[in-house]
Amino acid sequence: MNPVRIGRIGRPHGLRGEVALDGAGLTVAELLAVGTFLWRGKRGEERALKLASARDALPRPLLLFEGFHYRDTASELTNGELWADRDLLPDPGPGIAYTFQLVGCRVVTEDGRELGTLAEVWTTGANPVYVVRGEREWLLPAHAEVVKRVDLEGRLITVNPPAGIEEI
Repeated sequence: MNPVRIGRIGRPHGLRGEVALDGAGLTVAELLAVGTFLWRGKRGEERALKLASARDALPRPLLLFEGFHYRDTASELTNGELWADRDLLPDPGPGIAYTFQLVGCRVVTEDGRELGTLAEVWTTGANPVYVVRGEREWLLPAHAEVVKRVDLEGRLITVNPPAGIEEI
């Protein structure tokens, strides 16, 4: 298995065992296509999980795993990380990258100024936000006006920060 982190399991939603998935870079359709996952708890415990259903519920998807059909049993998964075999992930398509591929990339401006390293990608209602940590923390909207180039092989993201962001 070549595992990649998919996201963190949040608290149960409702009474039927659904859990929220935070920080996922996969759509509901992609999660369903993967189907099998590895759960890792805070104390190092691991558990294989099979996805029974998934649905969109902004701001994050809700997942139901086989054998976790009640709120009490689903709460056992809270704050654990969800992992999947990289080979099971569908090709994201041309010009698109998964979050795990972006995190850790150096981030520089078009004029070559180093901002730091992409530490996280936050999902928002409008567009994702890149959390870049260097000498300071930058919150950059991930859209075409800001993100100019992504070089996955070179582990480099080139950006044009919005006007006025340096004063924030």
